[in-house]
Amino acid sequence: MKWLTVCLSLLVSPVLAEEVVLGLSQDQVAITADFDGSEILLFGAVKREEPIAAEPLEVVIAVSGPQSPLTVRRKERKFGIWINTDAVEIDAAPSFYAVATSAPFSEVISNVEDQRHKVSIPRAIRSVGAPMDVLDAQSFSEAVIRIRTAEGSYQLRENAIQFDQQTLFRTSIKMPANLTEGDYSTRIFLTREGRVVSQFETVINVNKVGLERWLFDLSRNQPLIYGLMSLAIAIAAGWMASAAFQLLRRG
Repeated sequence: MKWLTVCLSLLVSPVLAEEVVLGLSQDQVAITADFDGSEILLFGAVKREEPIAAEPLEVVIAVSGPQSPLTVRRKERKFGIWINTDAVEIDAAPSFYAVATSAPFSEVISNVEDQRHKVSIPRAIRSVGAPMDVLDAQSFSEAVIRIRTAEGSYQLRENAIQFDQQTLFRTSIKMPANLTEGDYSTRIFLTREGRVVSQFETVINVNKVGLERWLFDLSRNQPLIYGLMSLAIAIAAGWMASAAFQLLRRG
């Protein structure tokens, strides 16, 4: 009976011929007062149970920051002033999203697999519906992508993964200074002829530390004290600037 159970488990969960073995230069990013961004090195290898197949493998790596809903508004100039006209609720959009590939994106993963695993930047943004009176709702999601790409928060890095001898791969992901605190999901896909043959997932943790952490906690837990302290700092800065100006005038 035990032998039968083992056989059935092997049939249900077959051993993969190719699997991802991943490494990270760091699995934590500390946001300090002088934080100006970070670069994460991702490297790994393909573990095989069989000889290398004739069709080449490709690698896709996607790093996604915490997701949150947001409202996208359209402004139009009417009667000489800019006013909000339409608004669309985006159900979830990652604060940071980077995709790196070993070849052009359209060659490494098919549209069907992209839809299934939500790898590309447009697929990572979830927008269920829009008001009936908004005709071009898709343009609102495109605006989010355009703005965050310009900020460096969204990145598509084609041909950025070095893949040696169909076994070892490595790349780096530039993380900007305006990172949101939280867990950053990191997914690695092995693909062949556009199909995903293996995948691996890990997490990069991003946290505020030191003065940044203390100020953040103070603003959340003691907003009155934080407000008074901010006011005092502003008054002191204004007084010092005024005193310095007076000294310069006398000099």
